[in-house]
Formats: sequence, C-alpha cells, structure tokens
Amino acid sequence: MSTPQYTLLVVDDEENIRWLYKEELEEEGYIINAAASGEEALKMVPEIHPDLVVMDIKMPGLSGVETLIKIKEIDRNIPVILCSAYGEYKQDFSTWASDAYVVKAASLDELKKAIREVLAKKYPAETDARGK
Repeated sequence: MSTPQYTLLVVDDEENIRWLYKEELEEEGYIINAAASGEEALKMVPEIHPDLVVMDIKMPGLSGVETLIKIKEIDRNIPVILCSAYGEYKQDFSTWASDAYVVKAASLDELKKAIREVLAKKYPAETDARGK
C-alpha cells in the first residue's frame, strides 16, 4: 500500500519560521507550501486544497484568527493549527475555532504531534495505514 502524502500550507510572516517549518515538515514526508501573510494564504487555499494549515496568530494585515475564519468560509473541512510564541492565546475564545493550538518552541515535536493527531482525525483510515 502506498503512503499518502499530505499537502500542508504554512502561514507565517517570519521568513525564518516558514523556512524552518518547511525543512522540518518535508523531512516528515509532507508537501509544504508557504505563505507570508493571511491574504496570500487565502489566495493559495483554493488553488492547492491543503490537507491542513499551520498558521501564526500575530501577523500584519489579517491575523491568524481572521484568516482562520475566512479559510473556514472557503472550506470548513480544512483543519487549521494555530501557532504562537504567546501561550496566553490558548485561553482566547477566538482561537477555539482552530483544530489545535501550539506554542512555538525551539523543538517542533509538539507541532509535529499536533499535525499527526489532526490528520488522523481527518483521515483515520489513511493514518492507520501509515502507522503514525
């Protein structure tokens, strides 16, 4: 059985974060597309149909929460993981619309775990076959 490849959209205004996430997540076998803003992400979503979006909360222009709402208007079935360097957003009601919330850290283990868990909920048969 072939292993399914998942397409992820990484949205962060910091280029070094986009690069880090792209490098680390491609090593995990994901196909990574990156956007530098919420506006750019909203243009990409209908084109690439991502299996999951990983997005920063604090960005110039549209925030991650505002972009999340608009992504759900385009396709409510696209899971979104919000990331922030600030743990207090986890208690913010507006972030509850996301499928997961991860505090940015030096290690991406928590993010990778959240991605696996969210994809397992969306694609249970495929993730069982992958054994992840």
